Amino acid sequence: MSDAHPLTEDVAVARTFLFVPGDRPDRFGKAAACGADVVILDLEDAVAPDRKEEARGHVAAWLDAGNQAVVRVNGAGTAWYGDDLAALAGRTGVVMVPKAEDPAELARLARTLPVGTGILPLIETAAGIVGAVGVCAAPSVVRAAFGSVDLAAQLGVEHTSHDALRHARSALVLAAAAAGRPAPVDGVTTDVRDETVLRADLGHAVTLGYGGKLCVHPRQVPLANEGFSPTREQVSWARDVVAAAGDGSVTVVDGQMVDRPVLLRARAVLARAVPAGAGSPPARGSGPAGTRLDRS
Repeated sequence: MSDAHPLTEDVAVARTFLFVPGDRPDRFGKAAACGADVVILDLEDAVAPDRKEEARGHVAAWLDAGNQAVVRVNGAGTAWYGDDLAALAGRTGVVMVPKAEDPAELARLARTLPVGTGILPLIETAAGIVGAVGVCAAPSVVRAAFGSVDLAAQLGVEHTSHDALRHARSALVLAAAAAGRPAPVDGVTTDVRDETVLRADLGHAVTLGYGGKLCVHPRQVPLANEGFSPTREQVSWARDVVAAAGDGSVTVVDGQMVDRPVLLRARAVLARAVPAGAGSPPARGSGPAGTRLDRS
C-alpha cells in the first residue's frame, strides 16, 4: 500500500531482527548500530509487569526522536495490551503481535493502529500454526515470524529439536507463500554462546524456506545476516540465469535446464543479495546458503 510506513519495506526483506528490552533505553542505540536489519523494542516477555509503563515511555521517546523499530506489544487479552496500543497512537511503524492466532483480532488491530502501520504476527501456538494461512493473510500483515520456544512449551517438546518442530516450521512457510507474504522469520536461538548451535539452526531454517532470524544477542547478528545472504557463487549463478533467460523462454545454463520457475528462483536470489538498507551482501564461501558461516 502506498501509504505504508517505510519500515514495512525493511521488515519484508530483513534477514535479522534483534530484540531489545523496552525498559533498557541505554541499549536502543547500540542495537541499532550492531548491524541488525531491524530492531524490535520489546514490551512483552523482556519487561517485568512493574516496568511496563516505564518501558512504553522509553519506546515512545525513541520513536518520537525519529528512530525506527518494530515494537512487540503484549498479547491481546492481557492487562497491558490496551495501554501498549494507546502508547503507539499516532506513531506508525510495525507492531509485532505475540501468540497471533486469530485473523479477526488482527483485523481489529489493523483498524485501531495508525494508517500505514504494519503488523508482524508472531505465530507461537498450535492454533496459530493450524490457522496460519488466515493469520498471514490478515489485513496489514507484512510478514510472519515463528515462535519456537512458546510453541514447544505448549506441545511438550524441546524447543531446540529440529525434528520436533519441523512440521510446524514447514507449515508456516507454506502458509506465508499461500497468503502471498514473504518467507517467514525463524524463531530465536536461546544459546547465545555456542556458534555451532546457531549455525545449525540457521542452516535448518534456510533449508525449510525461512528468510530471516529473530536474534536475542548482538553477537548472533553477523552469522545470521550471513546465513540468510546468498553466496557469491549463488549470486553469480543467478545473474547467469537471468542473463541467459532473455525473453523468458526455456534455455540451458551450465548444462541445466532453465525455465520460468528456475528464473523466478534466480531473481529471488538476487533480491536477497542486498536487503533494504543493508548495503552489499557479506562475503561468503561456497555451498548452499546457511551451510557455511565463516566469521567475518
